[in-house]
Amino acid sequence: MTDDVIQSDETTISNDVLMAIPASEVRLPTIPVDTFVQEAYDLHEWIEEDQTPLTNAGLDGEYITDLPNRARMLRQAQSVWMKERYSREEAQREWDERSIEAYDLKDTLEASFRFAFRRHPDLVSKVNAISEGSGHADMVQDLSDLSVLGNAHDNLLTAIGMDMTQLDTAATWADELATLLARVNGERSDDNSAKLLRDKAFTHLKEAVDEIRVTGKFVYRKDPEKLRGFQRTRK
Repeated sequence: MTDDVIQSDETTISNDVLMAIPASEVRLPTIPVDTFVQEAYDLHEWIEEDQTPLTNAGLDGEYITDLPNRARMLRQAQSVWMKERYSREEAQREWDERSIEAYDLKDTLEASFRFAFRRHPDLVSKVNAISEGSGHADMVQDLSDLSVLGNAHDNLLTAIGMDMTQLDTAATWADELATLLARVNGERSDDNSAKLLRDKAFTHLKEAVDEIRVTGKFVYRKDPEKLRGFQRTRK
């Protein structure tokens, strides 16, 4: 995620707070994020009017006051990650569908060219050079190269009855697929960045939730009614 801040409905929070968390301390969510966020709000509601016993037991009061803030950070970071994750998945799905046709067009053009150019060894060599290499980026470049080569020798291709619109299709697809492949590759990186920020936001909230719960369980260990508010109630 490239934004410098996480925007929430009530506050604007610097990402620096989250990015400062060392990678060695990052924890991954073990329950659904929406559930954990709601638990944090419930916990804050439970202790809002009865904080003194907790702070008297050594709990840093900032954990209490900052709890809703941390919950909003995680909620927003989760939303950003999910949005980018789905965008990447959509791009990948489109690539998977279109690349099948693109590879087929590439193979068709190369077969047609080799037949049409069979009496021209220099042109066959050019086709062979284009067909070398592998990978998606190479395939996209091959479509562009084949379109240029075919248009330069269209007389030989029309002589074998080739559908010449295939050359225009190859050029168009090369441009479109290059952009699509860049989205797939680029959003993989964005997705990783957004996920890391989400995980750090989870870690940031978990720190406060854990400290409040462990303190509350100690303070109210002999008071079952108040103790229940510091135990997980959502599944």
